[in-house]
Amino acid sequence: MTGRRKLKQRVKTRKGRSVASARWLERQLNDPYVAEAKAAGYRSRAAFKLAEIDDRYGLLKPGMSVVDLGAAPGGWSQVAAIRVDAASGKGQVVGIDILGMEPIPDVTLLEMDFLDDDAPERLKQALGGPVEAVLSDMAAPTTGHRATDHLRTLGLVEAAYEFAVEILKPGGFFLAKVFRGGTEGELLQRMKRDFTTVRHVKPPSSRAESVELYVLATGFRGEG
Repeated sequence: MTGRRKLKQRVKTRKGRSVASARWLERQLNDPYVAEAKAAGYRSRAAFKLAEIDDRYGLLKPGMSVVDLGAAPGGWSQVAAIRVDAASGKGQVVGIDILGMEPIPDVTLLEMDFLDDDAPERLKQALGGPVEAVLSDMAAPTTGHRATDHLRTLGLVEAAYEFAVEILKPGGFFLAKVFRGGTEGELLQRMKRDFTTVRHVKPPSSRAESVELYVLATGFRGEG
């Protein structure tokens, strides 16, 4: 440390740039996680969210098979590949997103919409069998209306969960993004039946003003 406080960068609005986009850019420029992600070679600050959750709960272990739903731009897949030792061939990570991504070392990427009818089967073929972990950082495009955004993202969580219970090994875990209000009603009750422990977590790198949370279900009991 130099002892000098980093000066906050301010971004002015200009023609073609909205106030919201100016605020987003200013926030990015002044976000230490953005700078740290760049320095570490991660594709997004979101990598730290998975790393922090894993550091706390000890989820990812060498040799595991992991599926990353809504993987773009690839930060979660990068972290998962390192922690399951995919480079050695012991573990594997398969990611899927409707957005194209540059290749990630030791990760299999599928460019397609997870909600497509044939996506689950394509993922199963790529994985080659059951997995220990299903990750989902998917979120629906925001409308600015919190209740609507919560419900739309909850729909993605439900779709991810349906896939998880088909592909997870007993003892596996499910981690997915939700919005403030968490996982509600019937889905939450089902998770509590299917897993030994269900909790909502907010990692330190998730911005304090953000409405995002993550639901973490561990100890999959297996269907039936």
